[in-house]
Amino acid sequence: MSDQKKHNKLTTASGRIYVENDNTKTVGPRGPVLVEDYILHEKMAHFNRERIPERVMHAKGSGAYGVFTVTNDISKYTKAKLFNKIGKKTKVFVRFSTVGGEKGSADTERDPRGFAVKFYTEDGNWDLVGNNTPIFFIKDPKKFSDFIHTQKRDPYTNMKSPTMMWDFWSLMPESLHQVLILMSDRGTPYGYRYMNGYGSHTFSMVNDKNDKVWVKFHFKTEQGIKNFTSEEAVEMKAKDMDFAQRDLLEAIDKGDFPKWQLKIQVMTEDQARHLDFNPFDLTKVWPHGDFPLIEVGELELNQDPDNYFQEVEQSAFAPAHVVDGIGYSPDKMLQGRILSYPDTHRYRLGANYEQIPVNRCPFAVNNYDRDGLMRIDGNGGRKSNYYPNSFDDIEVDKEYYEPSEALDDNIADWYDRNSKIGGNDHYSQARALFRDIMNLEEQDNTIANTIEAMSGNSGPKREEIIYRQLCHWFRVDEEFGSRVADGLGVDVNSVMASMNAAHG
Repeated sequence: MSDQKKHNKLTTASGRIYVENDNTKTVGPRGPVLVEDYILHEKMAHFNRERIPERVMHAKGSGAYGVFTVTNDISKYTKAKLFNKIGKKTKVFVRFSTVGGEKGSADTERDPRGFAVKFYTEDGNWDLVGNNTPIFFIKDPKKFSDFIHTQKRDPYTNMKSPTMMWDFWSLMPESLHQVLILMSDRGTPYGYRYMNGYGSHTFSMVNDKNDKVWVKFHFKTEQGIKNFTSEEAVEMKAKDMDFAQRDLLEAIDKGDFPKWQLKIQVMTEDQARHLDFNPFDLTKVWPHGDFPLIEVGELELNQDPDNYFQEVEQSAFAPAHVVDGIGYSPDKMLQGRILSYPDTHRYRLGANYEQIPVNRCPFAVNNYDRDGLMRIDGNGGRKSNYYPNSFDDIEVDKEYYEPSEALDDNIADWYDRNSKIGGNDHYSQARALFRDIMNLEEQDNTIANTIEAMSGNSGPKREEIIYRQLCHWFRVDEEFGSRVADGLGVDVNSVMASMNAAHG
């Protein structure tokens, strides 16, 4: 039998050809099932394991392949090879996602959106793992699990809880800037094609002279910004829970390839030392007037995955995956993600998750990692599994040596993230966003969305939570606070009087 004909036959995973795929082997037509029917057990055992653990965060997502093309020379900032020539093309895989919902949740929920890009470069895979917002709710990784718990299900009711959310946010004023964005129509984007993406964190770049700068990455949609109103998002949730997935898939299928312009902001080390805010604080943006956007290149998505599970569900991104010429920063949230992201992939997909085709570097991979579940690359064959050794030909290329870093301090301690040095102004940037950037319609929608969201507070602490959050809104903008209070039926004067009496 030829190999081709054999490949057309029904087989087990081990390649054994079999015939009976409808009926289980029994003792007589009505008799008990025989254990020896291995096909039954193989089918059921595989079926029982079809669902890998879903992501704790970003569980529901969409993905596509594409290409990144350099359009501007930024070699004075970085020696990263993917940027080393205008016109250079690098294959990419991008995964978009909602953040807080489960795998079966709706695409139009009010939520940030994940925007993760894997660049398959000749120096290894670079993962730029961000969101559709330039900031985040918290700035210290120790608060991450606490925050995420509030976005998930209440341990008592097993339901989503607005009370948990607003209790946490009102106790964490550093979240205010991101909450304001979430309450705007940017919290319900029109799918994935009509939103921006951001690396969010501060990263570093190093050029061929080992000069270092700090950078922020921005993907600006060429389709234009388009959002649902709250009412439209709710309506679409009832009509099509997979709206964003369908929109992206069908656009690429018909050749309407979405594109984004990659731009960077650049800050020198000296500028960073003399700012009046912490440039490594994930709850803050860098003002564009002081640090203008610099063109880098264009990202185009032009190929849908052939198999969702294989390529989207098993895709894994980690901010730890940088390449020569791109590095980290003292951003505390980035430092926390460097460790936690690869670890969650090892839990969800196994120790060898980077051998899965969508995650695999298409260029050379040489190391001494061995064994583990689902090792599929030959496991190093007869090569040594230790270093140094006298037998293999793996070399250390010292041209890739990373320069030493000068630290600003030499005292280790648990510093208050909201001290004057850490950054205790939670209101100025949120105020600028509301007053100076949002137009009147956006302001009205944000206020209406905030009233709707805060109305979900319930329980014995309802008033306390609402009053505490209203104090934050008033510090952002008096009109904002007053209109939200009115919408919630709160008499601000009486509340202020009672609070003054309590502190009197």
